Amino acid sequence: MIVLGFESSCDETGVAVVSAERGLLAHALYSQVDMHQAYGGVVPELASRDHVRRVLPLTRQALDDAGLTLDDVDAIAYTAGPGLAGALLVGASVAQAIAWARDLPSIAIHHLEGHLLSPLLATPRPEFPFVALLVSGGHTQLMRVDGVARYELLGETLDDAAGEAFDKTAKLLGLGYPGGPALSRLAESGDAGRFDLPRPKLHSPDLDFSFSGLKTAVLTRMKSLDPDDAQARADLAAATQDAIVSVLVAKAAKALEATGLKRLVVAGGVGANRLLRERLAAHLARLRAQAFFPPLELCTDNGAMIAFAAALRLQAGLADPTERHMSFTVQPRWPLEPPLRADARPPGGDAGGLAKPDPPHPGSSGIILGRGTVATAGCQRWQVRGVPRNGR
Repeated sequence: MIVLGFESSCDETGVAVVSAERGLLAHALYSQVDMHQAYGGVVPELASRDHVRRVLPLTRQALDDAGLTLDDVDAIAYTAGPGLAGALLVGASVAQAIAWARDLPSIAIHHLEGHLLSPLLATPRPEFPFVALLVSGGHTQLMRVDGVARYELLGETLDDAAGEAFDKTAKLLGLGYPGGPALSRLAESGDAGRFDLPRPKLHSPDLDFSFSGLKTAVLTRMKSLDPDDAQARADLAAATQDAIVSVLVAKAAKALEATGLKRLVVAGGVGANRLLRERLAAHLARLRAQAFFPPLELCTDNGAMIAFAAALRLQAGLADPTERHMSFTVQPRWPLEPPLRADARPPGGDAGGLAKPDPPHPGSSGIILGRGTVATAGCQRWQVRGVPRNGR
């Protein structure tokens, strides 16, 4: 079974070819970072137009690298949400057009499910069940993963995601876009012990996160610094990174203890952070647990995770290879509410087997997850904080 997958939810255009039997065969990725740098963040209309320019050349490149043609493809997969509506429509339209023209099944994939399952592309491959730490510009969540479409939300951010904390701090320090990697590079020359920054909810009994107070603390420290003191900026960057990583490691370890599991997988762009990888690996080794990471090139948004998620759904019987869709939709806000049983048919078959969106909480721009709270929308930039349904 060969799956051709498309990812276009935000500022990366990704196309990949995955074999259900042999894994990732080829993937092609184009990042729009250079284009958006002048604006300090993603401009949705520019992102959509660039996806239009890139998607077909990348499709040809991925197929050529895999040594295949469209005649060899058995199914088409695409990101249907969450993300930027215009950007999502580009990938979805191309995927649906190919599927219709070639009489192939098309499978709509949830962006977060793609990230959750992407560490299974690594070697060694983690076995189910495991705890997943999803950390990106728009999401910070802990989930128990018992199999494909069997996810339980354990904890999430109540305000800013970890990636937002990196990006917003980078902006306060006058660093370029994207802020997270720039802050990490600056932190390498800094002394994390110079500034005592808060570690929000580090010792709370739950598995939730909160990073908005850290940003405020950084702003307060910035006001007392000499703007020409480059070393102080590096030290503050190091202290910020240390605070974020400390909370992520502590909460991940607490999630393993709460579930009794011994495997942790890390997904999302922040999963590429070197300090996070080192601290998690060392801490989990002391707990006689294992940490699994996707390859660095697959930490950010990519087509490989979308094609792979579709292949796993086909293998699990959660997508029907005989089904043909003559219409499609994208969901900028989309709940990840799969059934707990892998052998049950999920609701919302028109949306790739995941639940259809509930109306969001008034004033929110979030996606509703299994515990009844709202998380931020899929793109790493220009997201609006979600508002929990219970009013926290």
